[in-house]
Amino acid sequence: MPINHDVVGATGEPAEHSWRSKDCLLYSLGVGAGTDELAFTTENTNGVTQQVLPTQAVVLAPGGFSLLSRLGSVNWTRLLHAGQTISLAGPLPTEGRLTATSRIAGIYDKKVAALVVVETEATDAATGKALFSATSAVFLGGEGGWGGDSGPRARKVAPPDRGPDHEVVFHTAADQALLYRLNGDRNPLHSDPSFAALGGFDRPILHGLCTYGFTGRALLRSLCGMDPARFGTMEGRFTAPVTPGDDLTVRIWADADGADFQTWRAGAAELVLDGRFTPR
Repeated sequence: MPINHDVVGATGEPAEHSWRSKDCLLYSLGVGAGTDELAFTTENTNGVTQQVLPTQAVVLAPGGFSLLSRLGSVNWTRLLHAGQTISLAGPLPTEGRLTATSRIAGIYDKKVAALVVVETEATDAATGKALFSATSAVFLGGEGGWGGDSGPRARKVAPPDRGPDHEVVFHTAADQALLYRLNGDRNPLHSDPSFAALGGFDRPILHGLCTYGFTGRALLRSLCGMDPARFGTMEGRFTAPVTPGDDLTVRIWADADGADFQTWRAGAAELVLDGRFTPR
């Protein structure tokens, strides 16, 4: 059955989501934070006030993906995250309740795949104050080729002819995906070897949004002095999967308005994520 293109513009019902301090600690650990980032991984160390990693926004309002069920009968084993943008209105609280409204903003023909874009706006459920906005793009392999609009071209980072201003190296654990999935994304592509094989992978791969979170930590450290209040907009394009256990190298080129970044999978010397960061 072909993909249902009539759902473009469809808006989901407003969905509420709440979180507590423990959820923030779990997210921080899930994207590799540890003993050198205690403000994000504990709530009671030497009087340090617990803070929230800005990229946690991607798991606080995940309801937009429920809209994908309206696309019809598609092969979900061939779904891959293509891009993710978050734009924060300010630092996230360690506990709260939000209301999120999502819409399918577009479906584009990439020949070998369909690209589906979902936009989400999240507000504080009690006050109505804006918390963040998010745009997610996913590839559905085998669903393209209907002769439709190919959509806007993804922005590719072209680094200046010089070395990066900042370079941060992280190690992902062999069980990183098993920890990260506890934030809500239980897709067996990231845990079940037999399911991963159906998608053409030798073994389960790391969640793209986990790689996104590792990269966000590098940006927070290098450009914001570890202050979430300075973290504004992070736009990312996924280019290749990461396997749990891989090392990641984040390279950052700063300019007057923000920075371009690239995240590379060490060993294979393969670009896995690139994009643009703008501080608040």
